[in-house]
Amino acid sequence: MAMKTYFPVIAGALALAGCASTSPEARVRASLIDAGIAPPIAGCMAERMVDRLSITQLKRLQSLAKMPDRDIGSMTIDQFLHHLRALKDPEIFAVVSRAGIGCAIAG
Repeated sequence: MAMKTYFPVIAGALALAGCASTSPEARVRASLIDAGIAPPIAGCMAERMVDRLSITQLKRLQSLAKMPDRDIGSMTIDQFLHHLRALKDPEIFAVVSRAGIGCAIAG
């Protein structure tokens, strides 16, 4: 077989390898830490969230961190939950709420 036949496969593998350098869990953890959540709790939450939410849902959740004139770290729990509900995805709300409560209790 000619090299031209394998090129799409090789190119696809290289593209996937580039994506693997930063895992979704690492990105979520970093975003949570940037939002003011303590690193151990952020790690715990990220682990739980990436196992239960799709990449699309994680991207929608990331939109909360990009809210203009809002510092997630200084929001009250009620304010944060209000913005979380505004995403209109009950699964995101349930997963993030459970992860936050469970990880805060676990320490």
